[in-house]
This record gives sequence, structure tokens and C-alpha cells, in this order.
Amino acid sequence: MELILKYFPSLTPKQIEQFEALYDLYLDWNSKINVISRKDIEELYLRHVLHSLGIAKVHEFKAGAKVMDVGTGGGFPGIPLAILFPETQFYLIDVIAKKIKVVNEVASAIGLKNLKAEQKRAELVKEEFDFIVSRAVTNMPDFVSWVKGKIKKDSNHDLKNGILYLKGGDLSVELADYRTAVEYNLQDFFEEDFFETKKVVYLPMKYKK
Repeated sequence: MELILKYFPSLTPKQIEQFEALYDLYLDWNSKINVISRKDIEELYLRHVLHSLGIAKVHEFKAGAKVMDVGTGGGFPGIPLAILFPETQFYLIDVIAKKIKVVNEVASAIGLKNLKAEQKRAELVKEEFDFIVSRAVTNMPDFVSWVKGKIKKDSNHDLKNGILYLKGGDLSVELADYRTAVEYNLQDFFEEDFFETKKVVYLPMKYKK
């Protein structure tokens, strides 16, 4: 928890309480339904919570914004972002039902009112969102094809509506077709070695190939 406060010192008491509760909740649920690798559970705040919050270092969601997390797994990046931005509406989807069960149970346990989670494929979602977030569920071309037509045209943020994608490594080949994509190195925000190759990729809705 000290790690989260190191980079997000202005959390409210309620947010601190919610973040603190995550470890025991995931430890318990992971023993029943494996959503986080056994070695990663000990590094939950570094590898999952803080990594998810890397998106918040690049962009802050406004009150009333709608954000979809595609392929959320056990709730990352959606749950940490929903705690940090309580006035933003988050919609978390994954194709695996047991993972969505964990997401709903964790969200309910910490009292997250701004989050909805469902078992669903992105292609079947009918709504539109200000931003779509995810954490390395596939390559960017496939991801773009999944979420096409699901981003609102009218932007209310400093960044134009689009995709905020957590990825790692050399993305030059993967992003070669997206001239307007911007890579943000998380090492510019977090000093831990884990973030050395980690990035947030921003792709505005009206991207140029």
C-alpha cells in the first residue's frame, strides 16, 4: 500500500481503505479461482494495481466519463482505475465467466458503485465509450478490430477519445500502421525496475494509418 501512496499521495480515506482491501480479497479468491499467477499475488500492488494506475499518470478521466475495460481478467486495469476515479463509469468485460465472478465479488466487497462487469465479447457490446482500456490482451490491430465503432465521437477530455493500452517491450512493428499512436514509458512515472519496459499506448479514435 505504501507503493500506491508513494505515487498517489492524495487518496481519500475511503480510497485507501478500498486499495488496502484488495490484497486479502485477491488472496482469498485466487485460492478458489486462479486469476493471478501464484508468484504475482505477492507482488499484487506493484505488478497489478500500480501497473493499472499507470494509465492515470498519462490521462485523468473526468466525472461522467464512460470507460470500457476489454479482457479485464481479474479486474485489471478496471478495478484500480474505478477506485481512483469514483465519478467515472467503468464497464469491465471478459469472455471467461469465472474471472467476471471474481471481479464482481471484489467490487461488491469494497463498495464500488461505479463499476459493472459482464461476461461478453467486445464485438457484441452495443454501447459507446469515451475511452477503452486494456492490458495486453492481444496485438493492437486485432484489438482495434474488436472495439471498432465503440468510441464516442465527441471528446470532453484533454486527450481525444480513444484507446489506452498497457503493453510492454518493443512495439515498433505492432504500431507501424498507426501513425498517430503515442507511447508513454511508465519508467518516466514509476522508478521500480518492473516498469523498465512497460508502456501505455494511446491511440486516438481518428487514427491515421
